[in-house]
Amino acid sequence: MNFPVHLDLWSLFGSSFLAATLLPGGSEVVFALLAAQNVHSPSLLIGVATLGNTLGGMVTLGMGRLLARRYPMRALEKPSHQRASRWLHKYGPLSLLWSWVPVIGDPLCFVAGWLRLNFLLALVFITMGKCARYAALWSVTG
Repeated sequence: MNFPVHLDLWSLFGSSFLAATLLPGGSEVVFALLAAQNVHSPSLLIGVATLGNTLGGMVTLGMGRLLARRYPMRALEKPSHQRASRWLHKYGPLSLLWSWVPVIGDPLCFVAGWLRLNFLLALVFITMGKCARYAALWSVTG
């Protein structure tokens, strides 16, 4: 199934963005489908997916920052958030290299925002982790 050229990259961006928020979703299927079509260069696909996924992660981080202001005592009650908090306290922003991992990645970004980790360092490590994910996915599907 071929996407129209003007929609395929937007579909990849959108699915990558949503996959990195607290909403359910995955971008791997769209990425693999586009990689198999061989219409776009690997660097373009990896770049678009990384951009969308990184922006989604930063939105989740921003949500953590906002909720920490409004509800300082309640938001970290979930076990996944407590686990993420332990990782972030132990390893700091470097933990965000794992932000691409399903189930733990979204809580890591959320708690990083909650803990008010350095925004620039968070952006760098989230981007690195997400890019490595799509590069690895390309090596398997491309």
